[in-house]
Amino acid sequence: MAYAFMIGPDGEFGIDGYLWAPLHASTEGWVESLALASHARRWAKTITRITGQAVDSLDLKGYEPVPEVQGMTDTWWRGKDSLIALYRGVANGMSDRKSLEAHVYGGLDEWGLDAG
Repeated sequence: MAYAFMIGPDGEFGIDGYLWAPLHASTEGWVESLALASHARRWAKTITRITGQAVDSLDLKGYEPVPEVQGMTDTWWRGKDSLIALYRGVANGMSDRKSLEAHVYGGLDEWGLDAG
């Protein structure tokens, strides 16, 4: 791999490539993000992967941040019936906009959005 996972000076979980890129404010936030990704994959009716500069065209109006993931460069957003994971950390740490990625988990019901 071209980068290493590291814990920052204030407890952030991130990657160190060409540049330091904090992904989550803590390792707990990173674990929450992994758990949410697993949950969303299981319950979503559709999953759309978006890469590169197309990520910048995502419209997050009507979405709210998911605070449990403590996102810094990698964030999660909750909408009416979908979740969006925005992965900007690798792109920032490697100075490579082609590495931007987003996953849109659609068709989620209340259980799929909140796990309860």
